[in-house]
Amino acid sequence: MGMKCRGVRGATTATANTREAILEATQELFREIVLANEFQSDDVGAVFLTTTADLNAEFPAGALRQMGWNEMALFSGQEMQVPDGQALCIRALVLINTEKSQRELKHVYLRDAKDLRNRGGHQK
Repeated sequence: MGMKCRGVRGATTATANTREAILEATQELFREIVLANEFQSDDVGAVFLTTTADLNAEFPAGALRQMGWNEMALFSGQEMQVPDGQALCIRALVLINTEKSQRELKHVYLRDAKDLRNRGGHQK
């Protein structure tokens, strides 16, 4: 098939709005994304991370820097506020270079974010 740039999605929730909780939740999410999709940090082109407005104690990109992801572009932003949206949520879009097809990629949703993909990205 050849190498293509593909997007892998993921989301999780932090236990609190603290630096430690944000870093821990983000690192857990990325360990699971890498494990599920079998890629190396060198395969990553860029990572987009967002948090809900109730998480502002730390940039989630800091968690990836702690994991040694120092060479790729990382971007942290705030998720749009949607009524009844998932609280304390960290979302990720990882752009990877891979030979896998879109169907072979595994999107990872953890903790209270497990059902987000099935609900269009927000809690009802």
